[in-house]
Amino acid sequence: MRRILVTGGVGFIGSGFVRRLMRAQPDTELYVVDAVTYAGNCSNLPEAVWNDPRFFFWKADIRDREVITRLVSRVDAVVHFAAETHVDNSIYNTDDFIDTDVKGTQVLLDAVRAHPVERFIHISTSEVYGTALAEPMTEEHPLNPRSPYASAKCGADRLVYSYVITFDIPAVIIRPFNNYGPYQHVEKVIPCFVTHALHDRPLPMHGDGSSSRDWVYVDDCCEGVERALTADLKAVQGEVINLGTGVDTAIGTIGAEILQRLNKPYVPIRKVPDRRGQVFRHIGSWAKAKALLGWQPRTPFLQGLQQTIDWYVEHETWWQHNTHKHGGPWHIPDQAAAEKLSSSSVQAAMVRSSATR
Repeated sequence: MRRILVTGGVGFIGSGFVRRLMRAQPDTELYVVDAVTYAGNCSNLPEAVWNDPRFFFWKADIRDREVITRLVSRVDAVVHFAAETHVDNSIYNTDDFIDTDVKGTQVLLDAVRAHPVERFIHISTSEVYGTALAEPMTEEHPLNPRSPYASAKCGADRLVYSYVITFDIPAVIIRPFNNYGPYQHVEKVIPCFVTHALHDRPLPMHGDGSSSRDWVYVDDCCEGVERALTADLKAVQGEVINLGTGVDTAIGTIGAEILQRLNKPYVPIRKVPDRRGQVFRHIGSWAKAKALLGWQPRTPFLQGLQQTIDWYVEHETWWQHNTHKHGGPWHIPDQAAAEKLSSSSVQAAMVRSSATR
C-alpha cells in the first residue's frame, strides 16, 4: 500500500481531504498528524474512518522534530495542511503563526531531506497575494501579504520553493482561494453568518461589506490537491498552482443571500470596524491548474452556499461544540470534550498508531 502523511488532518480542508482519499484510494494508508488545537476537531472524521485499518492518527505538533521525522520516514508522500489560519487571531498573537506555519514547515522539509518521499504537497493560500492588482490573479501576481497570517504563510510558501531549488525536494505548492463548506469552524465568515442567523443574532460584517473573495467549495479544493499527488512530477515539481474559480462575491452579498435562504429577513447586519490588513478583493485564475492538473472548479457558488447552509442547519450539535473566540453565543466545552468523537474508535486508531512506532 502507498502511505501518505497528512498534517492538519482533522482541520477543515485537511479532514475533507482525508475523507476523500479514504473513499477514493482503497490501496492507500493515511497517517494523520494534528495538534488538535481549537480549530481541529476529531469529529470532522466519521467513525468509519477512525475504525478503518488503513487510518492511523497521531496527536502531535508539526514542530516536534522527533515525531515528524519518524512519521516521514515511513511514508511515500506528504500533504501539508497544518497551519494557524485565522487572520484576526494573527493580529493579536503572531508567535503561534510564525512558529507553526514557518517553523513547522521547516521541520517537515528537513524530515523529507533526511527521508526522501515521492511527493510533498504544500498547501499555501491566496492570502499571500494581498489585494488583487490584476484580474484574474495568476500565479505570477506579486506577493503582498497584508496580515501576520498571510506573511507567515508566504514565508512557508517561499521556504518550500527554496528547498526545491536548493535540495531538489519533489514539492508542489498549492494556493487555494477562500474555501468554504461543511465542517468549517464558526469563526470563518460563511459559517459565522449562518450560525448567527440561525440564532437570530446580528451578522457581524467588517466595514461596508464590499470586500470580495473568490470562493472555492472545499470538495473541489480537495480534488485539486489529490490531482497534485498524481500529476506528472516533471511537470509540477516546484510549481505554484492556484485553486480558484475566477468569480468573486462580496461579503455583504453573501450575508444578504444567507438571510434570504434561511428566511431571516428581520436579522440585522451589524457593521464592525474593518480588520487591520484587510484584503479588499481576490479573484483567481485556474488556467494553470487546468493545464497541469486537469482541474477546474465544479461547484457554482450559490449551489455550494446552499449545501453549506443545509449542513449547518442539520448539524447544530457539531458547531455548538466549536470554540468561537470572538464573543459568539456558542458553548465552549473543555478540551477533553472538544476532542471527543467516540472514545472507543479514537482509541482504536491510537492503538494502531502505537503499534507501528
